[in-house]
Amino acid sequence: MRYVPSRRSRGRNKMTRNLILCGVGGQGILLASTVISNAALRSGYDVKTNEVHGMAQRGGSVVAQIRFGKAVHSPLIKKGTADYMLALEKIEALRYADYMKPDGIVIVARTEIIPVTVSTGMAKYPENVDDLLRGRFENLYMVDGLAIARESGEPRAANVALIGALSNFLPFEENAWEKVLSETVPTKALQANLKAFQKGKRAIGN
Repeated sequence: MRYVPSRRSRGRNKMTRNLILCGVGGQGILLASTVISNAALRSGYDVKTNEVHGMAQRGGSVVAQIRFGKAVHSPLIKKGTADYMLALEKIEALRYADYMKPDGIVIVARTEIIPVTVSTGMAKYPENVDDLLRGRFENLYMVDGLAIARESGEPRAANVALIGALSNFLPFEENAWEKVLSETVPTKALQANLKAFQKGKRAIGN
């Protein structure tokens, strides 16, 4: 499925929008939250964030919420109201599916990481997870962020590749992304991250 952004979707609509980011510890969810939040700020939006750090150890579930608009008063996203989801792990996308609007945009990494609950025997990783995702989300885009990151020369940039894919749908200024990445990513890894961002964007963009 390919998405071609319309002029309207890239406009400066200041209606409040809600974004869920989820994954497991070590995938860079909190960095992704920082990049997206700052891109929204640079594009003139009021931004509120809510990040869960308590389970940020490797293998533990991590979730961040971002709300942006003309005037945002609360960082909390209610179930059924999220416009976007960026999931760096498939099971985590299903875990937070109830937060999405029926027509919300969902970007999911093709990565499968065994979470703590599975490795400790508390749960099983479903064999049909891709089918579950397709059945749950109307507007689902699956992106191989890890492959893109490796092609770009920085395996740790999988989160940035997924941000690039999501950027097709966010009404932010085009130059905001590069500026924010240059302020956030270490200098020695910047060019690889910028490449990963653009490759991720083209993975589902025009």
